Amino acid sequence: MLLLAVLIIEFSPAHFLFTGPLLSPAPALAAVTMGPAGTGSVVVMAGVVSSITATHNHAWGSQQVYANLLALLVVSVASLVTSIARVRKERELAKVRRISQVSQDVVLHPVPAHLNDVTAAGLYLAAEAGARIGGDLYEVLATPFGIRIIVGDAQGKGLPAVRTAAAVLGAFREAAHYEPELPEVMRRCEAALRRELCRARGDEEAAEPLDPTEQFVTAVLAQVPDTPVIELVSRGHHPPLLLHRGEADALETACPLPPLGLEEFLGSHPMPVQTYPFETGDRLLLYTDGVVEARDPAGNFFDLPTHLAQLSDGSLEKLLDRLRASLLDHTRRSLADDAAMIIIERHLPRESARALS
Repeated sequence: MLLLAVLIIEFSPAHFLFTGPLLSPAPALAAVTMGPAGTGSVVVMAGVVSSITATHNHAWGSQQVYANLLALLVVSVASLVTSIARVRKERELAKVRRISQVSQDVVLHPVPAHLNDVTAAGLYLAAEAGARIGGDLYEVLATPFGIRIIVGDAQGKGLPAVRTAAAVLGAFREAAHYEPELPEVMRRCEAALRRELCRARGDEEAAEPLDPTEQFVTAVLAQVPDTPVIELVSRGHHPPLLLHRGEADALETACPLPPLGLEEFLGSHPMPVQTYPFETGDRLLLYTDGVVEARDPAGNFFDLPTHLAQLSDGSLEKLLDRLRASLLDHTRRSLADDAAMIIIERHLPRESARALS
């Protein structure tokens, strides 16, 4: 459009205007969005337009024409170099994103939509722009003992938090199918975390020692058996929210326990299983601290129970989409921490549903 404007001016009554300085920015503008081929084409077109205007105005031999051509040459070379570098970085970024997506699929499996008489949906929001995975962890599995769910948050950020989350998830995926009791599943996760921390400390022994109190994972385990209840074991995690008849209630743990990795503070205390009613039509939301600790510009926390109660209608996917929109609106799309949410809903068993139909 800029080159066309130059031609129109030169072949119109307004040709007395100096259009030479308008040609130099054309390659630079092209380099912003075009690749080397497109930028090179604009460079050639700018040179052609400059030659046409100089011939039309009988300006060859004047210092103005050669100054304009020199400026066009310098800007063109810089624009081509910039375009090549930008395209190379975009390709590298696309490759990193593909690798990140594969890593996320390995560490965080997609949440299955249907599991026996339970439907589920999940949402993960990374605080870092362009990131797809962090220290938050979750999994939903159908096991011989019922539907089992873990939601947790590894302290810290970056690759150490990802490795910690992967260790806990790997232990859960194995133990959930073989351990009949939830506390034993949690202990298997704790043992895996302990091994990972020992390995990390061994890798860092030449550097500054790791502080054990700064390497931990908060986690909550949930189990949906055949009976209309939900069973929970929590280790320092935020209480799940039970949505029953339009009201959201926090399922507080009667005996708070420290997070995984801080077993020295646990002592000989057992890990009790808390049981709550979970009837047909009830929904349970498990989440990480990035949700409830999200702040608006005024410093106010995100009121998850209120938003959940207000957005309780519709499918699970739509509910999470609305929660996501509310959370991003509350923080002005600037999350300070990763946020993950898992929501499940109990339905009638398939045999009962067939009988009623």
